[in-house]
Amino acid sequence: MGIYILDNFCDYTTQTLEDDMARLPKWRLEQAQKHKTTTGRRNCILSYQLLCQALEREFGITVHPTFTIGTHGKPSLAEFPDIHFNISHCATAIACAVSAHPVGIDVESTNREISQHLVEYVMNEEERKAILNDRFDFFRIWTRKEAFVKLHGTGLQGHLHDILTAADPESIEFHTEDHIRQGYILSTATQRI
Repeated sequence: MGIYILDNFCDYTTQTLEDDMARLPKWRLEQAQKHKTTTGRRNCILSYQLLCQALEREFGITVHPTFTIGTHGKPSLAEFPDIHFNISHCATAIACAVSAHPVGIDVESTNREISQHLVEYVMNEEERKAILNDRFDFFRIWTRKEAFVKLHGTGLQGHLHDILTAADPESIEFHTEDHIRQGYILSTATQRI
């Protein structure tokens, strides 16, 4: 599995955005244009570019791939059904994972407020205790949950409290990276083979 991260947007100007949009395949350009904000368009463009970079480095693929979308919105590669990928972005980073096996990835900004309502909605009692000692544990746990859901492509549904404890540790492998200085934490979930 390859994990690719883009977390430096300071040099990304309006001109760069326009230049990058001009190089996109038509279907991805249409997706980028649907975003109402510059940040949304930028993330759409850069996540696709990051995916293309990952596919070239990991699999030698140099064509611009197209997506097919699953029932719950999980994309796959139309031309390469045996290659799996997942993309996530937040205010501080864009992350992409590519693999020969199903994969999910999530990245979250660590500088955002965590409401007590959200904690109670998504965390079980043990997880709530963990985040009392280290607020970054919220993001570690949350990104694992999101990556797990994205691995299966089911969307956020059902009871989120125990989603990680219900995951079979023999079949699912989690990987978490702290990038606290850069303002984000990311996790991946993959099927063990």
